[in-house]
Amino acid sequence: MNQFTDQFQKFLTTFGVGRTMVLSTAVNDKVSSRMMSVVQLGGIFYFQTDIKLRKYRELTANPHVALCIDNIQIEGICKEVGHPLEHPSFCRAFQTCFKGSYDAYSHLQNERLFSVTPSAIQCWVYQDGDPYIETFEVAAQRYTVTKYIGI
Repeated sequence: MNQFTDQFQKFLTTFGVGRTMVLSTAVNDKVSSRMMSVVQLGGIFYFQTDIKLRKYRELTANPHVALCIDNIQIEGICKEVGHPLEHPSFCRAFQTCFKGSYDAYSHLQNERLFSVTPSAIQCWVYQDGDPYIETFEVAAQRYTVTKYIGI
């Protein structure tokens, strides 16, 4: 394996299967953000939403999104992949991580599953008390760690 693959697998393992994250979307120069229950499977991030919500309209108008939690920022391309119940791997993970949301929403007719394929991931990490920016350029499979020295 190369450095990117090793470090990316380490990141995914540390990230885990499910997290509550902020999803940001933008349409017509207007940005909006909301909390989402997100599942990670094989380096792809998944969430579900209702087709009648503003968020759905924003996602279908502009597939460029960002996910954020703690010191992790993920930029990627989002696409609709069908009804949640058509994807058993997602359902198993979502039910395990977010049982209440799974029970309340996943079976509803208007729910849709979206995937986010990351293009870039940045994490703030600390080594010996010093801040570094860890960057994964996913398409290029490039990994860097840069010491933050301020402006």
